[in-house]
Amino acid sequence: MQSGPISTDENATTQICDYATDSGLNIIVYFGDLDPRILRAKGLEWRASWSSAAKERYGERFLGIYYYDERGGIYLDTDKEATNWRIPKNATYSWVAASFVKGFLREGGTVFLKNQSIPIFASDYALYWFDYLSGYDVMLAQVGWNHSLTQDIALIRGAARMQNKDWGAIITWKYNGTPYLDSGEAIYQQMLTSYRAGAKYITIFNYPYADGNPYGTMTDEHFLALERLWNTIKQGEATVDFKADSVLVLPKDYGFGMRHPQDNIWGFWGPDADTPQIWNITQTLLAQYGYTLDIVYDDPNYPLQNKYDNVYFWKGTY
Repeated sequence: MQSGPISTDENATTQICDYATDSGLNIIVYFGDLDPRILRAKGLEWRASWSSAAKERYGERFLGIYYYDERGGIYLDTDKEATNWRIPKNATYSWVAASFVKGFLREGGTVFLKNQSIPIFASDYALYWFDYLSGYDVMLAQVGWNHSLTQDIALIRGAARMQNKDWGAIITWKYNGTPYLDSGEAIYQQMLTSYRAGAKYITIFNYPYADGNPYGTMTDEHFLALERLWNTIKQGEATVDFKADSVLVLPKDYGFGMRHPQDNIWGFWGPDADTPQIWNITQTLLAQYGYTLDIVYDDPNYPLQNKYDNVYFWKGTY
C-alpha cells in the first residue's frame, strides 16, 4: 500500500489492510516518515503504534513497512548548490558513505522498526549496497527506466547476497508521459528475468491515474502479464536458474551512480581518474557473464571467501 494520502489516514489504512488480509493477501504498508518530532508536528503519532500493533493484528500477512523511498537516488541527484547541501572541504568518499548510513539510522526511523523486529522495505535506482547498510531489509530495484536490467540485477543481488538481505524488482515507468509503462510483453520478460535471477518480490508501480483509467497506468495487457508470470511460476515452467558464480568488486565506499560513464559520485563529485576503468570493466564483465555476474564493494565486513567461483577486482586483478 504505497499511497501518500492514505498513509496519513489511520482509518483508511486500517480498512484497506483489513480488506486485503481478509481476502488472503499479504501487506506491506508505506510510511514516508516515522521521526517522532515530525509525526507530532503533523498529528501522525498513530503511525508508530499502528506499526507495532500490525504484527499482532495481521500476523504473518504483515510483511513489513515500506519506509521512505529512493534514498540513494535522491542523495545522488539532489542539486547540492540549490539546497545548500555542504560537506567538509577535506571530505572523502568514506566520510560521505558513513554520513549516508548514519543519517538514516535514527531513533524514529529504522532504529524504531528494528527494535520492533519489523522488516523495512524501499525501492531505489542506485546505491543499493549503501541502502542495505542504512538498515533496509529488502530493496526493490527500479526496473524500466531504460537502465540496464543486467547491471541493476548485478548490483542489487550482489549487495543483498553479501549482506544477507532480500531483494526484488519494481517495474517503473519507461516514459515520462502516457502510457508511462512499457508493453505487457516487455514487462513480463523483465519480471520473468528478475524471478530467474532470484528476486523474492516483484511488483509494478501503478501510478498515476490518467486518461480515465480507473486502474492507474496498468491496462489489460499488464494485468495479463502478471497473471502469466504467476501461472508460469506455479506450473514450474520457470526456475531460479540465473545463479551468480562471478563477481566484480568495486572500490570501498565508491558511491558512483553507474547510470552512464559521466555519472556523479555521491552527488558531490564528478567522475574521477578511476571512473573510466571501473565503467569499462563493468560493461565488459556484464557482456561476458550476463545475469550470472554480481557487483559488490570492497568491504572487510563482508568477506568474499567461498561465495563466487570467479572474482574480479575493478583494477582487473584476481
